[in-house]
Amino acid sequence: MADILIIDDEKAIRKTLTEILTFEGYKVEEAADGEEGLKKFREKNYDLVLCDIKMPKLDGIEFLQRAGEVNADVPVIMISGHGNIETAVEAVKKGAYDFISKPPDLNRLLITIRNAMDKSKLVTETKVLKRKVSRVQEMIGESEGIRRIKETIEKVAPTEARILVTGENGVGKELVARWIHEKSNRANGPIVEVNCAAIPTELIESELFGHEKGSFTSAIKQRIGKFESANGGTLFLDEIGDMSASAQAKVLRALQEGKITRVGADKDISVDVRVIAATNKDLLKEVEAKNFRLDLYHRLSVILIHVPSLNDRRDDIPMLVDQFLTDICTEYGIAKKQTEPDAISLLQQYNWTGNIRELRNVVERLVILSGKSITVDDVKNYVMPK
Repeated sequence: MADILIIDDEKAIRKTLTEILTFEGYKVEEAADGEEGLKKFREKNYDLVLCDIKMPKLDGIEFLQRAGEVNADVPVIMISGHGNIETAVEAVKKGAYDFISKPPDLNRLLITIRNAMDKSKLVTETKVLKRKVSRVQEMIGESEGIRRIKETIEKVAPTEARILVTGENGVGKELVARWIHEKSNRANGPIVEVNCAAIPTELIESELFGHEKGSFTSAIKQRIGKFESANGGTLFLDEIGDMSASAQAKVLRALQEGKITRVGADKDISVDVRVIAATNKDLLKEVEAKNFRLDLYHRLSVILIHVPSLNDRRDDIPMLVDQFLTDICTEYGIAKKQTEPDAISLLQQYNWTGNIRELRNVVERLVILSGKSITVDDVKNYVMPK
């Protein structure tokens, strides 16, 4: 059910419009002047506003300007008994969706409301889709660690050097890999991701190199592996520290010779792939424990990039929260919520064991459960419950 705010200093007009719109299935609230209307607009997310122009305290044009500063995506339809072409043009220039003269024609009013809401819905959906199709998210932060990563990416991305990205789970290693690909000479080619920890040991070789039909029991047809799929682009091997010993040997050969062999095949296939690997493990310790090949480690770690934990870059938390609020509120089709400074300070003191991934989940939780703005009490109740 859509929420509509009616702002008009004439009580009879407000009552009539409320009765009509309520009958049509809308949820309606009223305000007797522009000042009261602006206060309500700031406190609640409305789907549409019907606003008179000539009102005491704050007229409709001034309301229109201030409402646009709060949330420009909410359509405002101006209704006035003092209507003329100049007034209508001025209202539309200031951001009004449409202008209707009093007394309003009922059919035209209802059609205009439906059209305005349809347009608002399309605007929201377009913003969400633009986010989803954008190639790479921004790398948010100005801390020393993040600045160093950005500088390194600018230097190494245009080269063909293999890169090993290290850091705890949830710090954004995949984002680093995607930015390297985006700024490389392979940007027009594919970037293919393989989570080595999520693939069973017996299937990892088939996943990476493909297989021929009949090469094993469940191989009912030929399969192209990730190395071939990434040909001409970038292969991102996430959690490579969990890769089996036999797969490590084949990856090493692929890096040395630029060739792979599908499981169950004899023919070599040449591949042109840049490999970026990532791990949350200390690979040198894994080498000592005989779990990882030293020669593969040296092949992968031409360039080392370490992504700091969120606890090591707390100064970036305000920027990250702001970006997540923008993204999440856009996805939900609501006005961006504000956060009290003390609430941000409290988030900076929290122990972020899940890093960036955990922070985004927390912000989404706060968006859902908080009121118009996110307060210290919200953080205490929903992030740090006793």
